[in-house]
Amino acid sequence: MLDSKLLRTQLQDVADRLATRGYQLDVARIEALEAQRKTVQTRTEQLQAERNARSKSIGQAKQRGEDIAPLLADVDRMASELDAGKQELEGIQAELDQLMLTLPNLPHESVPVGKDEDENVEVRRWGTPKSFDFPVQDHVALGEQHGWLDFETAAKLSGARFALMRGPIARLHRALAQFMIDLHTREHGYEEAYTPYLVQAPALQGTGQLPKFEEDLFKITREGEADFYLIPTAEVSLTNIVAGEILEAKQLPLKFVAHTPCFRSEAGASGRDTRGMIRQHQFDKVEMVQIVEPGQSFEALESLTANAEKVLQLLELPYRVLALCTGDMGFGATKTYDLEVWVPSQDKYREISSCSNCGDFQARRMQARYRNPETGKPELVHTLNGSGLAVGRTLVAVLENYQQADGSVRVPEVLKPYMAGIEVIG
Repeated sequence: MLDSKLLRTQLQDVADRLATRGYQLDVARIEALEAQRKTVQTRTEQLQAERNARSKSIGQAKQRGEDIAPLLADVDRMASELDAGKQELEGIQAELDQLMLTLPNLPHESVPVGKDEDENVEVRRWGTPKSFDFPVQDHVALGEQHGWLDFETAAKLSGARFALMRGPIARLHRALAQFMIDLHTREHGYEEAYTPYLVQAPALQGTGQLPKFEEDLFKITREGEADFYLIPTAEVSLTNIVAGEILEAKQLPLKFVAHTPCFRSEAGASGRDTRGMIRQHQFDKVEMVQIVEPGQSFEALESLTANAEKVLQLLELPYRVLALCTGDMGFGATKTYDLEVWVPSQDKYREISSCSNCGDFQARRMQARYRNPETGKPELVHTLNGSGLAVGRTLVAVLENYQQADGSVRVPEVLKPYMAGIEVIG
């Protein structure tokens, strides 16, 4: 959530910056609501002062033996007007608050301005895509040849956009997640967490998925109890660990990592990536989250991105890093790097991780703060998140980049300790 002071003092600047994201802020509506709020607030404050003065005069009139009935009636009238004014003020504020919840984060000044993904800026590349001297197969063909990657049975169980993994491919999928968790905890300083897969609405509002993106979520309605939502990413549960908290500065930075399934309805993805494991309703992800002091968040973004890159480097998978432009960034991000891994069957790079600095945007929604040691006052923390990595997409990249002419797949060197001696699949 943006700072409401910005809308009161720099409304046009906020509108201009949001416009670079393709978001048209209704400036006239906000100005009208603010004017209405000020008018009602001024009238309410004047009424309150007048009521207080009148209440004092009642006691004085009573001491003088005067008839206080007219004064009491006047005070009752003012009390009714005050109640009406407070209700009107609450209504105006509720509309402003609801509007604030729909506004995306402001892009940082270092973010390239652009309309969509075509205007993202490549920052660097690592590795060289391998040249194959045989016809390249995609991960679906490679996985289905022995029945170890089964989309037909998954569709029988759950419908489209699900996968059933068996045998060595199921083990490889697990090995990837274990390898990532071990790397981030042993070498990158993250604390492993196991979080709930079901959360309530306030957690999703805190990280920005609600109210704007409810159609992308799987919701479980419960009669007489709060609704549950399946997590779209462990970012939700990990970041909300600090919701409503005031941390001590010595506790920061906090670095969490979790391996969880993720659930997304893919409401806007009709017809996209319908083959294989690129875009599914259920997938696994190893998620990294950092909670830091405000002055450290952009340095932390570079570190978090490097942590995700290290996974790909150790797996020896070619990739590139993109700085997302204003028009392609996620709702809560102020700056984002995407990592894209090389997918041979598609002859292009595909997203495998998004690493974002959200600044104080999520913290304000969650009321997550730390005590500034210099002032002693609570201030909002900054939050960051990134995939380290999406496990299913990493499996896709491993299957395709390590395939051999006979359709078998070599196991990457770094995964062999996790594969109980299996060096080749197929």
